[in-house]
Amino acid sequence: MTSEEKANHFESSDDDLDEDEATQYIIEQNLLEYRKLKGLNPSELKVSQDPDEIFKAIKKGDEDAIQQLTAHPEILSRVNEHGWIPLHEAAVQESKHILDIIFSASPSGTAQCRTLKGETPLFLAVVYGRRQNATFLLQNGCNPNLQDDEQDSPLVAGANVECESEYGTVLFDAAASGNPDIISLLLDHGAEVNVPLHSGHLPIHRVAYHGHILALQHLIPVTKPCAIKESGMSPLHSAAAGGHSHCVELLLKAGFDPNLMLHPRVRRNYDDERKSALFFTVSNDDLQSTRLLLEAGAMVNQDPISCLQVALRHGHYELINTLLRFGANVNYYSRVNTTHFPSALQYAINDEVMLRMILNYGYDVKRCFDCPYGDSCHNFAPWTTPVIKDMVFCEVITVSWLRHLSAQVVRIMLDYTDHVSLCAKLREALQNQTQWLEICNIQRNARNLKHLCRLQLREHLHCLGLRASIFINFLPLPTPLKDYLLYKEFDVYNRGSVAI
Repeated sequence: MTSEEKANHFESSDDDLDEDEATQYIIEQNLLEYRKLKGLNPSELKVSQDPDEIFKAIKKGDEDAIQQLTAHPEILSRVNEHGWIPLHEAAVQESKHILDIIFSASPSGTAQCRTLKGETPLFLAVVYGRRQNATFLLQNGCNPNLQDDEQDSPLVAGANVECESEYGTVLFDAAASGNPDIISLLLDHGAEVNVPLHSGHLPIHRVAYHGHILALQHLIPVTKPCAIKESGMSPLHSAAAGGHSHCVELLLKAGFDPNLMLHPRVRRNYDDERKSALFFTVSNDDLQSTRLLLEAGAMVNQDPISCLQVALRHGHYELINTLLRFGANVNYYSRVNTTHFPSALQYAINDEVMLRMILNYGYDVKRCFDCPYGDSCHNFAPWTTPVIKDMVFCEVITVSWLRHLSAQVVRIMLDYTDHVSLCAKLREALQNQTQWLEICNIQRNARNLKHLCRLQLREHLHCLGLRASIFINFLPLPTPLKDYLLYKEFDVYNRGSVAI
């Protein structure tokens, strides 16, 4: 008598058992069947002296032994130390015929049985790259869109920074492995590419992060733009985070927007609250991907922390130069440890190459000499207004560990400005250094007219909202004049690093 028949019998026999007892019986029987299928109590299923006998036979490909063992249906519910039943083991072996034998002999529903890590036989076939086995399981009703139980361990540990431990489908597992044949197979059998994980990520994000370009080619045409928008991030973010320039290039050619920013709910996962794919490439010191994004129209000043600031921290000259050529704001201010003068100078004080770079591209030199003390003592609070209360240039450059660099830095900065006033503290620090006489000579004499005209032209362009560094090349001017406006005579980058 089946469980259901017994339940009906109990329900119609009030003299034997009441309704509560019948219900309890059904629950107990269902739990027993569940334990057998999930393998949570293998001791109840033991039918031989060697509980691993069926697994050994499957691994060896011993069809005769398998045929004899499968004569006992209970053995197909055995569980090994990984929580696998025989069908799981058969799914990862090369022999499709053995899988057929085990599948045919297994109880109904076994194909959806999960391991202790939440893996179905189809998942395992995908992980091990067994395309024939995956095909067989799909053709026999295995669901490619079966979600993991949230109480199980994560099926695929997210390897990318924006995709941590998650629950996913078979397709996500295939995306992580990057097998284009298996991805194509899953798509042919109805695998859903536009249903996200709990975090909102799609298979295309996983593929792009891991750099599987062939798999990416399969997923691009079938992934809906609305699903990507809903996810809160572009596959370009994933490719950029993974450092795969070939995937970045493919996505750009496919029409993905280099200026699609991370949704606020995704940005909250990052302490720096990054927004753009460009920030990922710059953070990874990935020059090639950075160039691809910039040439495709990526905006360079969109993130809360400047991309230029990150590049300056790395000290990567070509990356810095590339960002500046595409209009990076050299006069950005850091949200942390702000100073009255623009923050970029802090990373370039002891390196003339970097210092000349930021000065050539329009760094606000005059603001550095805008000291509220003047010739007065510097021992009182620097700013009396409630608006500006921060450190000034003279106080930073004269600290003990930077004092020896102060004269050389000031001397270089004087090439990019008209007459400036040196406060008492700065003069005191400069007077005992070798560059002091040259600094005094520059300060005493009027600057030449050509230099003053250059300053005025650059200031005029800046007021028009044009960064001299990127727009001067488009002006209808002779090349020598453009070079002069761009301070080419002070471009030491091509001569290599010159330590101050």
